[in-house]
Amino acid sequence: MCQGYGQPAGARIRATGNALMRRAQRCLWRNALLRGPVILRCKGLLYALALALTSASAPFPGCYKERFHDPHCTRPATVRRVFLPTMNSHLLKSRTLWISVGVLAVIGLIVAVALMWRPAIAPIKRPTSFDTAQLQRGARVVEAGDCAVCHTRPGGEYLAGGLPLVTPFGTLYSTNITPDAQTGIGEWSLPAFERAMREGIARDGHFLYPAFPYVHYRRMSSEDIADAYAYLMSGPAVHAPAKQNQMNFPMNIRPLVSFWNLLFLHGEPLTPLAEHSAAWNRGRYLVDGPGHCAGCHSPLNLIGAEKSSEYLQGGSVDGWEAPALVGLQQRANPWNREQLVGYLRADVVDGHGTPAGPMRPVSLSLARLPASEAEAIADYLLSLQSPHAVTEITAQKPPSSPADHSSGALLFSSACAGCHAPAAPMREIDGRPGLQGTSALQAASSRNFLKTVLEGVPAIPGAPGPVMPPFAASLDNAQLGALAAYLREQARPEQPWTDLSSTIEALRQETK
Repeated sequence: MCQGYGQPAGARIRATGNALMRRAQRCLWRNALLRGPVILRCKGLLYALALALTSASAPFPGCYKERFHDPHCTRPATVRRVFLPTMNSHLLKSRTLWISVGVLAVIGLIVAVALMWRPAIAPIKRPTSFDTAQLQRGARVVEAGDCAVCHTRPGGEYLAGGLPLVTPFGTLYSTNITPDAQTGIGEWSLPAFERAMREGIARDGHFLYPAFPYVHYRRMSSEDIADAYAYLMSGPAVHAPAKQNQMNFPMNIRPLVSFWNLLFLHGEPLTPLAEHSAAWNRGRYLVDGPGHCAGCHSPLNLIGAEKSSEYLQGGSVDGWEAPALVGLQQRANPWNREQLVGYLRADVVDGHGTPAGPMRPVSLSLARLPASEAEAIADYLLSLQSPHAVTEITAQKPPSSPADHSSGALLFSSACAGCHAPAAPMREIDGRPGLQGTSALQAASSRNFLKTVLEGVPAIPGAPGPVMPPFAASLDNAQLGALAAYLREQARPEQPWTDLSSTIEALRQETK
């Protein structure tokens, strides 16, 4: 026992040693990458400091009365016996920690490489011999999958790519899927094509962006994928090099898509459900498989994956509102089977209008398929109930002075009535719809109606349906707002649009 404070010498030495150990740990953290040599250097430093405490110039604080003369307090063996076990224990823990961190880092690197690397599949000579029946089936699969909608740019060669696809993460350009050996898929084998359809991996092993809806195509049958492959390989080869994508960091690093796939690439090929009819099962297959309807009609999360918990409850694409496809019979302006089948096939439907925007080419693809396909889709969609309770619309309290829609009425008479008024000749000649019952005017948002007026419904060579000129240049913001307010008052007087000015301004900015 040291004299003075009445505390054991070992306790005083241990306290001092712990303070020195904290210094050593800081040394280790600062020089962790140097590993062994630094550990030895820090250990030697501490041991030297501990021995220095035993000298006459640096006595232990506990040896107050006998400080220079108590042999128990100043004996180096005591220092080593009390201090070194504590020091070695701390060093062992630090070394174990760093070894564990290193092992985990190596394992993580191996896992990351395994996720981000895919082998190339050997190229082949383009196959050219296919059964006629298979080619006919493949043509229907390609139509149902809307391949030409994305892989054919306006004025470009069929399926040669080049269409810009604007996403929240940058702009992609669709690729050439003709059988050209250098710029298309002419060297792809069927296994390479099926891997791309199910996993989003190109023949050479690079990752495809999820704008290509492989999350849905993976639910297709192997037979349909083989038929689509045969059809694509039998077409004319077009030499069309892919344009450079303009993706924002970090999505311009393609291997990172592997982690997106790890989170969201699930699902197996669809199988029929025994409790439903063959038509219902066919509709489900078309909607969830080749048709990939949820890609537009479901909301997306922050990294561009569909929110599975909000299946077909509405989304957005290219600045258009993609309406919910659930609860179609529960709405204030409900759909019946005949209306939905006609709309899906690009017809003008009384009470709902005709497809416009991104839905128009989709409906034209469906129009080229047997009517039974649209009928099956309608059967499936009409069976889906909205998860939200339908509530009666409460009429808003009328303003003290009714809104003046005279300017909107005048604009309608001069610019729209010739095609859309109840007695307009064009309604009989060209099937132009009345406006009050259209889905765009019935919707809660004014966006789709305003975009239709601004952009029109352009003519598509060889396609049926009405044509409408754009009014972006002929109507200013005030006129467009007045027209929209007037027509909305005719269609839904109890629920006027209150966001017209901001929506019009936003749309003008988007189209600059």
